[in-house]
Amino acid sequence: MPSTPRQRRTHRILAAAAGLATVGALAAAMPASAGQDKATARHHQGSGRYQDVQLLSFNDLHGNLEPPSGSSGRVTEVQADGTTKTIDAGGVEYLATHLRQARTGNKYSITAAAGDMVGASPLISGLFHDEPTIDALNGLDLDVTSVGNHEFDEGAKELSRLQNGGCHPTDGCYDDSEKFSGADFPYLAANVTNEKTGKPILKPYWVWKKNGVKVGFIGVTLEGTPNIVSADGVKGLKFGDEVATINKYAKELQKQGVKSIVALIHEGGAPASTAYNYDCDSPGAGDGISGPIVDIAKNVTPAVDALVTGHTHQAYACTIADPAGKPRMVTSAASFGRLYTDTTLTYDRWTGDIARTAVKSANHVVTRDVAAATDMTGLISKWKALAAPIASRPIGYIAGEIGNTGTESPLGDMIADAQLAYAKSVDAEADLAVMNPGGIRSGLTYAASGAEGDGVVTYGEAYTVQPFANTVNLVNLTGAQVITALQQQVSGLNEASPKILQISKGLTYTLDLTKTGAARVVADSVKLNGTAIDPAASYRVAMNSFLAGGGDGFAALGQGTNVLVGGDDLAAFEAYLTANSSATAPYPVPTADRITIVR
Repeated sequence: MPSTPRQRRTHRILAAAAGLATVGALAAAMPASAGQDKATARHHQGSGRYQDVQLLSFNDLHGNLEPPSGSSGRVTEVQADGTTKTIDAGGVEYLATHLRQARTGNKYSITAAAGDMVGASPLISGLFHDEPTIDALNGLDLDVTSVGNHEFDEGAKELSRLQNGGCHPTDGCYDDSEKFSGADFPYLAANVTNEKTGKPILKPYWVWKKNGVKVGFIGVTLEGTPNIVSADGVKGLKFGDEVATINKYAKELQKQGVKSIVALIHEGGAPASTAYNYDCDSPGAGDGISGPIVDIAKNVTPAVDALVTGHTHQAYACTIADPAGKPRMVTSAASFGRLYTDTTLTYDRWTGDIARTAVKSANHVVTRDVAAATDMTGLISKWKALAAPIASRPIGYIAGEIGNTGTESPLGDMIADAQLAYAKSVDAEADLAVMNPGGIRSGLTYAASGAEGDGVVTYGEAYTVQPFANTVNLVNLTGAQVITALQQQVSGLNEASPKILQISKGLTYTLDLTKTGAARVVADSVKLNGTAIDPAASYRVAMNSFLAGGGDGFAALGQGTNVLVGGDDLAAFEAYLTANSSATAPYPVPTADRITIVR
């Protein structure tokens, strides 16, 4: 089978190297069949009928084994007086310790995740096709996870290898002493089916059992996964509706006598505050959260007792009414291993169901003031040693922090310029470049991450910024298609959650946020080097292969003609930074002033 861009990149660089808490409490009346009241639920311990089951959960780890840097490694906490403070968080050495401490004294404890455990990973994991992260998750005693969209970055066959083990088909084995054994936990993919057979590519559900207690887990990823993953990654796969799939398998579990059910959903929402301990049930249940998960939660069968979610990288522990009008817990633990959620499910041995009046949930910070788990330290050290010759290589210099946040980000401008420079090197007719914001996974920090010195950018840091192994492609688009693509940032699939393309030097336009839909992009303001874009003219446009396939809802970009498939996007970024910076003349922080924003 031909190697993917990521496989080719890994092969090349390896060969080169060899030369507190948000709390929600449910207050729904119990079904008459349960024969109990709230007081009974609260005072169940010792009765023999009720058993507390601890559900520890997290999501969107993205291979962040080491503590993430910059804002990716911090969480915001709101204080009693309304002020906020930031807390350094994350790192599997500390996540392991926190989870192990949380399990202490809880004989009935399950650890679950909601997808994107791998993919878009830092170099220490991504360089080795995320085998290090699977090893870490095994060490964290993860019991089960749903797939996320990033589990498909390298395709279904590679996902199957992560589940079942075996050496990489192109790069082979990384550890001479033992073959990669795969995940000790099941990946669940209930709504991901083979187009030809119609059957799920992995298990749709899994049941945890202990001393007569049974809890079923159904795992799904967002139906829109094909819109945000490269076409090769989802080839031959169909992604079904989240609600319909969960409801289908909930019935199946019930027929098997499993009445306590948790849905692991790689789709999420946006709370009104970024503070992890924001009360998103204020003023009423679920009032403080919006986004796709709200409609999903309102329509998933009441047979499901709790929803563990992800994808949006937000933190929340809310109650949202199920179709029967009863509150149900919906949680997410931000991303990158900075938080974990501790949910108490009170299991009724008489009915086999969860007594939802007793369900409570809270997010907890993975602080770094606890002892590091020595097994995780050893795991990190092993893979860092293998990656070190590649990761520590300097590739350029920056004059200050170059961030990736904001409608238009300094790093977005820099990457777009890098892609245009590469495009011009292979085709002098190249006019402009665009970059998807979701493809920029981290900012460039000025402070040294190792011994390289402040302002030095290493290959490992650049890899963390652009880990997807896309190619830089060139296509011909009409001016009308360019304008349409800009309008698709804020309309169609992206209207509810805009995705603002990062643009190369010379391209300018006005984004009027006081308007709605496509009108937010002022069409006659779109200019290239000061001249209005001509709808009838042809422009040579550079972009990564993900966008060139129409990804992220940019159908117009997928209509390009005269396609030239270029080289690796990270290599283009590296070449640009190396050519345009030095120790005495570091790359200046871009001003991010190409888009005029009207609010």
